[in-house]
Amino acid sequence: MALLTVRVAADRLGVGYSTLKRWVHTGRVRTTRTEGGHHRVSEVEIERLLARHEPDLPARTRAIPANELIADLSARNRLHGFIEEVRVDGLLAQIRLRVGDQTLTAVITADAVEALHFKRGDDALAIIKSTEVMIARATTAPARAVKRRASGKRTSRR
Repeated sequence: MALLTVRVAADRLGVGYSTLKRWVHTGRVRTTRTEGGHHRVSEVEIERLLARHEPDLPARTRAIPANELIADLSARNRLHGFIEEVRVDGLLAQIRLRVGDQTLTAVITADAVEALHFKRGDDALAIIKSTEVMIARATTAPARAVKRRASGKRTSRR
């Protein structure tokens, strides 16, 4: 596996050096580090990025039987991303999808992976349909302890 400097990789991708460095630092591009701490980009990573971002290439199509066409879908929570990893083990498969700077992991059947021809670097769509969605707020401040008085009222402790 050939490793390229960031400058050479940027030339291959047709982007500026500073753009590729930003992608490296935000995790959008996977690199290997040398003993001296310099980033190197593999040929495989270059191919993945080119396959994902070249608009001049014709879209990948596969013959879809008429009974499999989906006109629309009721689920509105759709996340567009690309496949970072496909692991197949027996009847099940694990798909790791990169959506922006986040990663989503889904467990689906191995048959579905085969039928959809999923492989690393492919664009994919996660459709989330759930009866329960939890939303949290991240905080850096420690939570304040709450104690109950004998009367049953809550008070904040400082």
